[in-house]
Amino acid sequence: MSESHHTSFAPPRPWDARLARHLVAPLKDRWVTPNHLTSVRLLIGLAAAAAFVPGTYIWSNVASLLLVLSNFADHTDGELARMSGKTSRIGHIYDLASDAAVTILLFIGIGIGVGAKHIAALPYSPIVLGAAAGCAIALIFFLRIRIEERGGKAATQQASLGGFETEDVLYLLPLVTVCNAVVPFLIVASICARYLPSGS
Repeated sequence: MSESHHTSFAPPRPWDARLARHLVAPLKDRWVTPNHLTSVRLLIGLAAAAAFVPGTYIWSNVASLLLVLSNFADHTDGELARMSGKTSRIGHIYDLASDAAVTILLFIGIGIGVGAKHIAALPYSPIVLGAAAGCAIALIFFLRIRIEERGGKAATQQASLGGFETEDVLYLLPLVTVCNAVVPFLIVASICARYLPSGS
């Protein structure tokens, strides 16, 4: 039997990572560093979290679009680092810390916004629900760092199907805001985040 028969099938790279690689290719030999792109992503993510705070229909839709842009931009720093050789441990930790900060503040922002408009529809304070979801996800990021320290980056590889990863579900958030379903989304997110760390 030939050696190729023993080679495991490699899943396709995520579509957003492939697109990000094409977009940052011109920056390979420029002064721009992966940390610059991480900072841009962080600022967009913080803007998304802030846009959820008013709790209005229009601002929630603006916030969801900013979050989609932030999630996509999250791939640009890693792609630039790999193609330019500008990889560093500090840069990787900065990337993960930015992910955690954006996610925590995002859910807190959603909680504040929901509290301003729909507080009577929830059995618990929406800010508490948002903080719970955000803190649980922060724990996931902490566990991810520890797992990578022990088993390498491959140990935290996300499940993928057809070029889509688990985290790509956040690209559907504009559908949630367009349908004015932020309240059930917050409740489901807080419940799911509660059990994600124990399943990691």
